[in-house]
Amino acid sequence: MANIKSSLQDVEWSEKRKSRNRSAKARMRTFYKKVLTAVEAKDLPGAQEALRQATSVLAVTARKGIIHDNAAARHTQRLNAKVKGLALAVAS
Repeated sequence: MANIKSSLQDVEWSEKRKSRNRSAKARMRTFYKKVLTAVEAKDLPGAQEALRQATSVLAVTARKGIIHDNAAARHTQRLNAKVKGLALAVAS
């Protein structure tokens, strides 16, 4: 453990950031799973609403630097593809 006051502060801040980041990532995964659940249940309106919310949460998580911008874009693209596939399946 650190002995210098500024090092102790760094450790405290690091723990706070770690906790905040974990919480944000868990929230992101929750919204991601809501879309997947709605797609599996073939609930198109629910999937579209969940996609809208998940896209927003992914963008905020990336903007805050918790995940990389490209990772957020990749997740968004994959979710969007699943919802579009569901829309095509329901339409035909």
